[in-house]
Amino acid sequence: MSRRGLLTASGAGVAAGAVATAGAFLLGEPEPEPAASAAPPQAVAFHGPHQAGIATPVQDRLHFAAFDVAVSTREELVALLVSWTRAAEAMTAGRVSAADDSGEALDLPASRLTLTVGFGPTLFARAGEDRFGLAAARPPALADLPAFPGEKLDPARGGGDLAVQACADDPQVAVHAVRTLARIGLGRVSVRWSQLGYGKTSSTTPAELTPRNLMGFKDGTGNIPYDDRAALDEHVWVAAADGPAWMTGGSYLVARRIRMHLEAWDQVTRQDQEATIGRTKTEGAPLGGKGERDRFDPAALPADSHVRMAHPTANGGVRLMRRGYSFVDGSDSQGRIDAGLFFLAYQRDPRRQFVPMQRRLATGDRLSAYIRHVGSGLWACPPGVSPGGYWGDTLLG
Repeated sequence: MSRRGLLTASGAGVAAGAVATAGAFLLGEPEPEPAASAAPPQAVAFHGPHQAGIATPVQDRLHFAAFDVAVSTREELVALLVSWTRAAEAMTAGRVSAADDSGEALDLPASRLTLTVGFGPTLFARAGEDRFGLAAARPPALADLPAFPGEKLDPARGGGDLAVQACADDPQVAVHAVRTLARIGLGRVSVRWSQLGYGKTSSTTPAELTPRNLMGFKDGTGNIPYDDRAALDEHVWVAAADGPAWMTGGSYLVARRIRMHLEAWDQVTRQDQEATIGRTKTEGAPLGGKGERDRFDPAALPADSHVRMAHPTANGGVRLMRRGYSFVDGSDSQGRIDAGLFFLAYQRDPRRQFVPMQRRLATGDRLSAYIRHVGSGLWACPPGVSPGGYWGDTLLG
């Protein structure tokens, strides 16, 4: 049943009169519901070998939340993940997840909603405690991220036992999804921190116009396309040989809240900005080129330019699947805009991909003068869910 319908407690079909009554109760209006929109539902399949929201064309909006788990037994953790999975199956299909749905998305289509879940290091053990009997199953690739030069991490914006990434083309659909999971988990989980994002900054669809970040530059030109299976297998999906077995088909997510010093950036000349990035601002072409996707020699760019230092040729050939979003969270106490990039990157092994790349960027990237990493997290995202299964059943089942 679509979000316009309501589920009865028994799960049986709802008669037309009952729908009208329930609609009046929820919306405070006696009129019957308007006719359903003719627009396509735009639902992304929930089930499959990999979780949706990774190699999925990037949507326009993000609501990301990290949760701490309050339950103490493995059985309670499984029950939570089962209930979350059932709700996610409904919401991503554009249906209500329960009769007591909060209601703010009732009139909205699925909007390509995807929900992606990850398990943080503290779910396996916290302060030396094997909380759920999972310590031995912690993947070696889920090693705590090291400290990087120049970062100033806020503990209130990092970590978390569980991560939920909700992406959709409608912000209300994404917010509703996370709100629903938080409501279902009341008393069993608590929100540790969260982040809203808009204006995708890393496209996975090369045929579409490349988006721009808040610095005004096109971002994601060289990102892994969502349908490049060979590149996904090489750089994103955990292979059986990587281990552990429960992560085969999964991926590792690194999230970084990167604040941009936009006031300082705006005082720099366009020529200096382009030398910092390594691309022209208008076309997005590599310096010396004409088109955004022109082939270029990274060695011909300024040695400390961002594009040169982040290029696979400078990092042992490794690549990341990036799904970043811009954020603007008002202003700080000094009147400076609190804005930047919420960096999301999926990869096969952070020890071989994100960590060495970030070490290199933190010590030599000219762009570092205008950004600061202020939040961080790492999660193991298990493979996709089969019908009847649940998030993490390869680990907990």
